Amino acid sequence: MSKISEIETWLQENFAALLAKHQVPGAAIAVLAGGEVIDHSAGILNKGTGVESTVDSVFQIGSITKVWTTTLAMQLVDEGRLDLDRPVRDYLPEFVLGDDEAAAAITVRQLTCHTAGFEGDIFTDTGPGDDCVEKLVATLSDVPQLFPPGERFSYNNAGYCVLGRVIEVLRGKCWDDCVRDHLFAPLGLTHAASGPYDAIRYRAAIGHVSPKPGEDPVPAPIWALTRSNSPAGSTLAMRPRDLLTFVRMHLNEGKADDGTQVVLPESLLAMREAQVDVPYLGMSDSWGLGWMLFDWDGGKVIGHDGGTIGQSAFLRVVPEKGVAVALLTNGGQPMHVYQEIFAKLLDELAGVTVPARPEPNPAAAPADFSRYVGEYSSMVADTVVTEEDGKLWMSRTPKGIFAEIGAPSGKEELLPSRGDTFVAKTAQLPGVYMAHAFIGDDGNGRAQFMHTGRADRRVTQ
Repeated sequence: MSKISEIETWLQENFAALLAKHQVPGAAIAVLAGGEVIDHSAGILNKGTGVESTVDSVFQIGSITKVWTTTLAMQLVDEGRLDLDRPVRDYLPEFVLGDDEAAAAITVRQLTCHTAGFEGDIFTDTGPGDDCVEKLVATLSDVPQLFPPGERFSYNNAGYCVLGRVIEVLRGKCWDDCVRDHLFAPLGLTHAASGPYDAIRYRAAIGHVSPKPGEDPVPAPIWALTRSNSPAGSTLAMRPRDLLTFVRMHLNEGKADDGTQVVLPESLLAMREAQVDVPYLGMSDSWGLGWMLFDWDGGKVIGHDGGTIGQSAFLRVVPEKGVAVALLTNGGQPMHVYQEIFAKLLDELAGVTVPARPEPNPAAAPADFSRYVGEYSSMVADTVVTEEDGKLWMSRTPKGIFAEIGAPSGKEELLPSRGDTFVAKTAQLPGVYMAHAFIGDDGNGRAQFMHTGRADRRVTQ
């Protein structure tokens, strides 16, 4: 029996039980190895209707969309219509931020690897029309700059909306049409949707959320985030097999299954080149153009994760081994499912070890907490870090859209993990610690940012 056949048998015997164990209502998974794709599903798509998950069900892929948006940009690079190192304003003269000097300097490349430096959690609903991305970009005029363009990494959804708008202008059509015409069609995808009006044609999953920590998840009150954030990952949905068709093109020198050249090989290789290092957060080690880059024992891995309203998606690819795994879920505690499945599959199929997530390590406790104590702020939360009785504590108050959607607030202990990275328990993900890295220097020996993937600037002097 081949390895892929063994994996298929293992999934048949264990997948449903893993979902039930971790309160995941439904999920689907696809695995690529040895040029062959297998897929499997279990559970239900909607606890309100009882519709069962199948391998052809479409789930939202969330921020994995960013790899698709970058791929659309690289097609324009191939055509000589886009230069990654030119300023965004060369293509969008109307691009304005709170810091005009920074807005004039930001390049297209910096949008793709999250180094543009402005606040990125902008989810303004600008309506369902084809002009929604254009309207969102027009709302950024007062968005503050966290650091000079190119200085460091800070995850930036709004930056990808700007990139999506660049693509729209150069193509002369909305982002949805771009992804359908330039990726769905040449790849021959049959179960992929750019938004809810497409997804309704398929067997579509709905996200599930827990009313309170620990309670069974129930169907989310809405299906998708606002369309204005589509280039960043608010609406794209598909079955896992179609997601791996996209990945297979990336592994096959840019060619679709029928031989169509979708992207040039050199552009796809450029996407995998490290652009910026990422603080130790249990995420990736660095970021390429769109791709998260992982330097794991056994080989180089690329991928991305996605999260929307009650849906979580995980994609990992080992290019040198031709192995990829895509897991799409609709609620519960999917991180535990991801960790167990991907650890087994990537080890057996590619010889790659998936590392454990950051955990507390008392031996890493610093002698002095003064570097970390202070107030940090972003457009979506205010955080106060204090030292009490020899321990570090964090009080977080969500604001803006995060407050509107009920993001958690309260006080948690920050436990030492590694160097300047601490971890805190999360009510939403039992058994999973959220990493917080303190980086930079404010000139007085104190951290300039508290980093959780997004950099929150110190506001105390």
